[in-house]
Amino acid sequence: MGIKQKNMNTQEIQYKEAQKRVKKIKGFYRHAIIYIAINIVVFYVNAREIPDGESLIQWRTLMTPFFWGIGLLAHGLSAFLPNLIFSKNWEERKIKELMDKEKSMRQ
Repeated sequence: MGIKQKNMNTQEIQYKEAQKRVKKIKGFYRHAIIYIAINIVVFYVNAREIPDGESLIQWRTLMTPFFWGIGLLAHGLSAFLPNLIFSKNWEERKIKELMDKEKSMRQ
């Protein structure tokens, strides 16, 4: 394989990795937009059901945005900081480990 061909493969791999990352970021933005829209509706419905004189700041009005927000935060971390927990080296080591394990099982 020539240097030009090897360079082309490297560029293709980098392009595909960038494409995957863009899809993850795009998915996060969709998730965030849906989170905002749905929580506006949930807040409105909860606000209408609260008796006069009670505060809007109650656990039942904040429960949905709080727990869903934890999920949204995790989604954002995986989209923008994909190597925070599982780095590329970790992936390569794990792939090698699983391949070696499978190879030893076949023998």
